[in-house]
Amino acid sequence: MNNGSLFPLDQAQIAVIGLGYVGLPLAVEFAKKYPTIGFDISSNRINQLAIGVDNTLEVEDELLQSVLSKDLIGLQNNNKGLFPTEQLEAIADCNVYIVTVPTPTDKHNRPVLTPMLKASKSISKVLKKGDVVIYESTVYPGVTEDECVPVLEQASGLQFNKDFFVGYSPERINPGDKEHTVAKILKVTSGSTPEAANFVDELYKSVITAGTFKASSIKVAEAAKVIENSQRDINIAFVNELSKIFNLLQIDTHEVLEAAGTKWNFLPFRPGLVGGHCIGVDPFYLAQKAQEVGYHPEIILAGRRLNDSMGKHVATEVIKHMMRKDLKVMESKVLILGFTFKEDCPDVRNTRVIDIYQELKNFDIEVDVYDPWASPEEIAHEYGIAVIDKAQKPELDHYSAVILAVAHKAFKNWDIQKSAHQVVYDVKGVLKKEKVDARL
Repeated sequence: MNNGSLFPLDQAQIAVIGLGYVGLPLAVEFAKKYPTIGFDISSNRINQLAIGVDNTLEVEDELLQSVLSKDLIGLQNNNKGLFPTEQLEAIADCNVYIVTVPTPTDKHNRPVLTPMLKASKSISKVLKKGDVVIYESTVYPGVTEDECVPVLEQASGLQFNKDFFVGYSPERINPGDKEHTVAKILKVTSGSTPEAANFVDELYKSVITAGTFKASSIKVAEAAKVIENSQRDINIAFVNELSKIFNLLQIDTHEVLEAAGTKWNFLPFRPGLVGGHCIGVDPFYLAQKAQEVGYHPEIILAGRRLNDSMGKHVATEVIKHMMRKDLKVMESKVLILGFTFKEDCPDVRNTRVIDIYQELKNFDIEVDVYDPWASPEEIAHEYGIAVIDKAQKPELDHYSAVILAVAHKAFKNWDIQKSAHQVVYDVKGVLKKEKVDARL
């Protein structure tokens, strides 16, 4: 391969910036073939990884331990492996920097680029001639070149596309999915010059068994990523709206979708809460950029509004069913099963289960939350909620209503069923119809 002024691929020394749900699995894959340093600003995270433990559960501890290097000298001697660190100087000898930090929104749903810009500033302090910086964080088109590159140039004193190069290869990891792991998901790649694009593509192709797709430009790759999740958000919003309509018509939504799904080209989306750090956030990035250029997106924002309304809708429906059974609402006890943003995953970031909780609390209802996957400490820190200890399975008959909010496999074997004295509401539609009062 001809990389122009770029170094040969077998000389790559990789630094992955941000070791969360996206960064760690990627770093582990690269560590199987290249000397790889994982950088994160969290001391707790680094200390945990250093002993071969991943509390996100994205990487098996045995696999993590198999690629770990105890020190930089060992990493260099083996010419592959992973060394986690919080020391910036440890990545100074790297020549490929891959940024996998979060891109959240603020309370007004505006994009927050601070983590990316801070990561760029850190990299600029060690950036050298010939280095390549690759961004994986989800952004709107233009962020890499218009926002991050100036930060790299200013602090380093180097010139873009002359002294250093950039690429963009959007992450596609699905948290908690043990089938579609990072190496098994086709990777979109791009670069700031044709040579850089080739280098980035070949670098990922060397570890991604599913292969790569080289986009024509960085902006195309950025746009492709942001519409992937926006499309999914809109499709879920459609079936969520259907569930509201069919509920008023007293028709079971899941039975309608099952019937419609017999047509070969019907898309199999199901109603539910839409949270997490991707689908519930990324559409706002595209909407922000659209508004900057004078276009007000209608479908994208309408889908976001509808999906964000579903937690309140669930709470309202539960209260209606309680009233129909002459159950006391105010000062009653309700149990929410599941708090993470998706099933069989410990991630509670941007979970919309919190909307159900808060709406029920508005009616002076005592709400308990139980989740066998989530960290009680993290929930307390992020949301100020004390949850039932994982080791203490709650007594279901102590509650006037039980809401199955997250379809953890652990819940499917529980004896959950409606009675004259209890409402059962199934948000995910995983329980048998005859056992519940309603499902979304």
